[in-house]
Amino acid sequence: MALIVLAADKGAPGVTTAATALAAVWPRPVLLAECDPAGGDLAYRLPAADGGVLNPGKGLLTLGATARRGLEPAQIHQHTQKIIGGLDVLLGLTHGEQAAGLTWLWGPLGRTLAAIPHADVIADCGRLGACPQLGDLMAEAEQVIMLTRATLDHVAHLRERLQVTKAHGVAVIADPRNYRASIEDVRRIVGPTVQYVYGLAHDPKGAELLRGQWGGRLDRSLLIRTARDLAARLVSHR
Repeated sequence: MALIVLAADKGAPGVTTAATALAAVWPRPVLLAECDPAGGDLAYRLPAADGGVLNPGKGLLTLGATARRGLEPAQIHQHTQKIIGGLDVLLGLTHGEQAAGLTWLWGPLGRTLAAIPHADVIADCGRLGACPQLGDLMAEAEQVIMLTRATLDHVAHLRERLQVTKAHGVAVIADPRNYRASIEDVRRIVGPTVQYVYGLAHDPKGAELLRGQWGGRLDRSLLIRTARDLAARLVSHR
């Protein structure tokens, strides 16, 4: 139905945590896809639906092995796994060296993820810059959201990235103590280069709960409360 890309330019603003939190509260059927060429770590962060461990060898790597013969939306779910809470996940590469043999994959993968029927796809693309071919996947996205911290160095790098990246919006990972002010500061600095600037709480305790303790305390965390608001805003831009 729609491909939504989350990415960052500098440092570690929490793209994987943000993507997971958004997918957990997305108001429509959704698939979380790890598309970071540097390698993903969801297999080591999140338990499987049965409480066991995810298979790190099943996901983008096994999909890539079959995709040379063609890639169709129906193939994607043959390589996904369910995590606790029932969310479908396409695990990413286990390390960056694997990306060298898959430079051809990103464009076809983007087109296929964007064409999946009956579900949106949230793609964690990690930090941009190391793999130019990732731009082929991002070109297929309905929305590209850049994540940033509300610090001078992060926002300065973000402004440079926005000049060369087809980004629709920015999500500020903001300290709850200065939440609205941080978002407004970033909105003022990036100006009209993007359609919208929203926020997501920097909530380390909520991020820890997201690693497996779904429901209850997690639902009341600042991370999930702000993720729910961000998800609703992003869906409204459809």
